[in-house]
Amino acid sequence: MMKSWISCVLFCFALGSQANAFEDLMDRARWKSFGVENWIEFDPSERALPSRAPVQTEEWKIPRDTSSVAQLKSLIALAEAGPKHYNAVHVSARTKTPKRPTQMTLGEIDRWTRATPGQPHAIGRYQFIPSTLRSLTRRAGYSGDTIFSPQVQDRLADLLLIDAGINRFAAGKLSRAQFMDNLALIWAGLPKRDGKSAYHNFAGNRATISRAVYEREMARIFQ
Repeated sequence: MMKSWISCVLFCFALGSQANAFEDLMDRARWKSFGVENWIEFDPSERALPSRAPVQTEEWKIPRDTSSVAQLKSLIALAEAGPKHYNAVHVSARTKTPKRPTQMTLGEIDRWTRATPGQPHAIGRYQFIPSTLRSLTRRAGYSGDTIFSPQVQDRLADLLLIDAGINRFAAGKLSRAQFMDNLALIWAGLPKRDGKSAYHNFAGNRATISRAVYEREMARIFQ
């Protein structure tokens, strides 16, 4: 009788493990709708989409009104990083970085990411996730020895702003509402028109500011 009971327990445990694995696989599959190609190996704690655009010599060209761009970055940081700004590490990361992010090289950050799987790794003022940071590093031509300084973080964020269409927006070829939605596809803390993050409930993500605040601040910044 005891052997039968143990066998039953082991069988149920195996079924439960299979069910959990299936649910995990289905959770990863949902990211396909966001263009994630290798979704089977994708870490669900990842959120924003990495940019795969080729490097262009004009990539660093942003609108001349840099004060507006700086204010936009501050708004993004408000929704993403919290009070630690450039030294922010995702609050759910159980194993934090060994030193302040702005004192680390890009290579050290990558090694910390690979050494601590299964936890969120969003880092810095703009909460770059690993895949995005690696992609942007290649596009910017930075090496692993590059310090993750505030200047470097701002430089990498410029690429994402361009991906979101800031130049087309400045030229009047993209509406403010569409530009805002494009930004929300990159930064999970920003809300889409429905008021929710594009990654709502994925790995606990949610919009951290309301759409009303988002619209008000964007109207103020880009009058």
